[in-house]
Amino acid sequence: MENIKIRQVSSLEKVFPSKREMPEEYCRASALRGEEFAYQIVLRKEGWGKEEVRFSVSSPLGDAVQVFQVKTVPCELAAYPEEDAHDEDYLTLDSGLFPDVLSPLPENTLEVNSALNTTVWVNLIVPEDCPAGEYPIRFTAEGEESRADCTFTLTVIPAKLPEQKLLFTQWFHVDCLAEQYHVPVYSERHWEIIGAYLREAAKEGMNMVLTPVLTPPLDTAIGTERLCVQLLEIEKQGDSYRFDLTRLRRFVELALECGITHFEINHLFTQWGAKCTPAVYATVEGKKKRIFGWDVAADSPEYMAFLRQMLSAVNEFFRSMGLGDRLFFHVSDEPGKGALEHYSQAKAMIRELVGGCPVIDALSDPEFYDRGLVQQPVAATNHIEPFLERQVPELWAYYCCVQGVKVGNRFLAMPSYRNRILGVQLYKYRIKGFLHWGYNFWHSQESKSRIDPFRVTDGGGAFPGGDPFSVYPGEDGTPLSSLRLKIFHHALQDLRALELLESLTDRETVENTVKEFETVTFSEYPRNSRYLLETREAVNRKIGEKTALLSS
Repeated sequence: MENIKIRQVSSLEKVFPSKREMPEEYCRASALRGEEFAYQIVLRKEGWGKEEVRFSVSSPLGDAVQVFQVKTVPCELAAYPEEDAHDEDYLTLDSGLFPDVLSPLPENTLEVNSALNTTVWVNLIVPEDCPAGEYPIRFTAEGEESRADCTFTLTVIPAKLPEQKLLFTQWFHVDCLAEQYHVPVYSERHWEIIGAYLREAAKEGMNMVLTPVLTPPLDTAIGTERLCVQLLEIEKQGDSYRFDLTRLRRFVELALECGITHFEINHLFTQWGAKCTPAVYATVEGKKKRIFGWDVAADSPEYMAFLRQMLSAVNEFFRSMGLGDRLFFHVSDEPGKGALEHYSQAKAMIRELVGGCPVIDALSDPEFYDRGLVQQPVAATNHIEPFLERQVPELWAYYCCVQGVKVGNRFLAMPSYRNRILGVQLYKYRIKGFLHWGYNFWHSQESKSRIDPFRVTDGGGAFPGGDPFSVYPGEDGTPLSSLRLKIFHHALQDLRALELLESLTDRETVENTVKEFETVTFSEYPRNSRYLLETREAVNRKIGEKTALLSS
């Protein structure tokens, strides 16, 4: 019987199908109770041809262990071509096929090939009541001609991973869900799909959701509209407005049920400068019509009157739900220096209308903070140093398509350690929240057309592949996760583990445990996977030692 070459590697490796040289063997690790853990298995058939094999997984951890196949997606734009838009720390700068989709394997079958690697993602969530100790995970694959097996050993540390303190939002695009699955907006089927995607997001660390009270004015070409998904049903009667909050209540209750704890109201003015108003629809004299949009200036007295009434209703609703302290607002996304005046005027319009709730916006220029326009800035990671120097007390961070030089990111063409390093960075600088614009942005740039996420991963050549979304649309209305989303979640768990160690000891102990802690910044950090793997093992050992002392 011919054999199958088999190798266990860490979750931080991106194994390309045709790659012959295998990453370092990875057969042992540790995890905390309640933590999601993953590693990969790479298989290649010896001899010639391909063959279907059945596999099995056996472990005392039982059903906590799940198996997925890592499938590739095409990417035409791996990185922006300009020399100052990328660095050398990419897997490649060329177009190609990249491992990313985690595809379920319900039939426990795989196809192994003598010419290509088959990669399996082994994923598990350690039960919160799991006894401490070593747990083997045995994987066996067998066909008519071939056979292979391997064993991974996971040591469970007798300490529970604490709840996530960091607020994390990936913008949730409900219009893309309706379009992708060809369902009417807020039909029963749409609500089912929204729930499935919210549950997946919460499972991977997202605890805040973009709430489309109005259709979010994001990534929309000037003069055009995205599909109307405003939760508020509005009736205009002269200068007065009546608001039906039924759909808003359903959205909020569904999000809470799925594990979301905080809510960010959509931006109240257009992107990149707050010059115009979002598209708003209302029933006027029995007919539904657009009453605001690109043709209405941001400082319109009519819009101000509308906002006064709308925000009063929205604030009262969230207070009645007991969520008044979990509410955030946006003015305009990514305003530049040239937009200071417009942004200032827009902020002044809503200052007294947001009920004392925080206003957060993604930006790069510290002048917005210096002038008191944004008390909780969301700073781009490649422009965050001035905000750190100012010791902003409630500082958030974000990255998107243009953060491709030195700083970490989650592009398809980047090594995974540039994704996971974020956990150490967030801890070091005591960052309060993290924002990313693309949970499921399945459009081209400026939403000029829809895309097939399995074929187009770069917004139609607009963004480095992987930037616009981190989940793929499963056929049954449920999301397929990505390697990038899992690794990002692992970064969030690193942050929580560091916080746990600090709570058991002190910050100095954490700083002494994390190698090279003093030299790590958002742009400078060890450029290898081993650093992160060894760091977590060192942190876990310290947690285990301290836990043992406290229980003795």
